[in-house]
Amino acid sequence: MKVLVATEKPFAAVAVDGIRKEIEAAGYTLELLEKYTDKQQLLNAVADADALIIRSDKVDAEVLDAAKQLKVVVRAGAGYDNVDLAAATAHDVCVENTPGQNSNAVAELVFGMTVMAVRNMFDGTSGTELKGNSIGIHAFGQVGRNVARIAKGFGMNVNALDPYCPDQVMVEAGVTPVHDIKELYKNNKFVSLHIPATDETRKSVGYDLITLMPKNAVLINTARKEVIDEEGLAKALRERPDIKYVADVKPDNADALKEEFGARVFFTPKKMGAQTAEANINAGIAAARQVVAFLRDGIDRFRVNK
Repeated sequence: MKVLVATEKPFAAVAVDGIRKEIEAAGYTLELLEKYTDKQQLLNAVADADALIIRSDKVDAEVLDAAKQLKVVVRAGAGYDNVDLAAATAHDVCVENTPGQNSNAVAELVFGMTVMAVRNMFDGTSGTELKGNSIGIHAFGQVGRNVARIAKGFGMNVNALDPYCPDQVMVEAGVTPVHDIKELYKNNKFVSLHIPATDETRKSVGYDLITLMPKNAVLINTARKEVIDEEGLAKALRERPDIKYVADVKPDNADALKEEFGARVFFTPKKMGAQTAEANINAGIAAARQVVAFLRDGIDRFRVNK
């Protein structure tokens, strides 16, 4: 069987070595498609693939139509909105992610950007400290749990809202559960977003929630740009000159926001939450192991489509 690793942004060499070791030890063939510049290259490569490992690469109906033998797609990372799940299900293809492998890397970036924000982008002026302040975590998955762990190290009070996570899980982590989204934003000077981009969450964070935040608040987004109502964000920043917004997901109106609000907003040049050597290796090898488990034993523990 052929396992294709298709990555516009390649894995680190050591990660590829680890993936190869897992795939070839199972008796399968590994093929690499790295830094491809045209979708047709992907369509050609996937034509005889039994399994596909990707990063942020898009797998849509056209790709699935071309992949006549494909059985499983594993997205090396937590998010999977770059895969058309309905089309995959229609093609009888299992889609999986690798939750938890990038979580610490993303959580550390949350605090890298947050410290930068409260220290006024390190412009030489006096800033403020995190200790003693409250942070609200919007979704308490693997990344949110790592954010909580690090926040407590800073001496922060930690609250979280996640209707899909039992309160007991939060309590055991030393986190106070919140059940009202307005209360999360109203009572936390810092709010860190970790919600996926779904029909329910797209553009769900906008003017009404952001303007509830306390004075000198900072909103941190390492989730998806789609969860932000960008017009509402701009309006909130305009009316509340004390609020800052930092993100690992560059909004569509980034240039306009930078021009109007300057150092009150910050965006990484590309999504960098998982861009550490450790996360790169962990996610890649986890993806390879999940491919082997599915092809060999039919195990689909991390399936995200029905």
